[in-house]
Amino acid sequence: MDVYNPGAVVLQCGADSLTGDRLGCFNLTVKGHGDCVKFVKSFNVPLLILGGGGYTINNVARCWAYETAVLVDKEDIANEVPVEDAYHEYYAPNYNLHLTPSISMTNSNTKEYLKKYKTQILQHLSQLQGSPSVQMQEIPQESLLVDRILSKEALEND
Repeated sequence: MDVYNPGAVVLQCGADSLTGDRLGCFNLTVKGHGDCVKFVKSFNVPLLILGGGGYTINNVARCWAYETAVLVDKEDIANEVPVEDAYHEYYAPNYNLHLTPSISMTNSNTKEYLKKYKTQILQHLSQLQGSPSVQMQEIPQESLLVDRILSKEALEND
């Protein structure tokens, strides 16, 4: 972020990385997913969050509800889904917002493996030049008027 210095960030938050997703093969919790959003938000640049992915619909709802709470600085919302919620039964059997990671999934990401790739990625990123820039300036109103006159003359000559 320091090197590229973006004017804005678009963050696609696909929920197929959550534990228990029908098609995904990751084991992230809703809190872990939200921590990623919180990390990107911490850079204080304009942020556009997009949904996407997620094939266990009740987990998608959990994820986006929590990420919305993170984005509006209200992440301390209750873990229990309110009984009054029209879709309460979708959250059975525990009726909680937060998911428990699957204990049957083996975490193949050793600290050494993650450190190796983090180092490699940071080295690649350090070779990037700063953000591309375009000189921005206001277009003088006179030039817009000339464009309109020329366009009108071209139409009249056709």
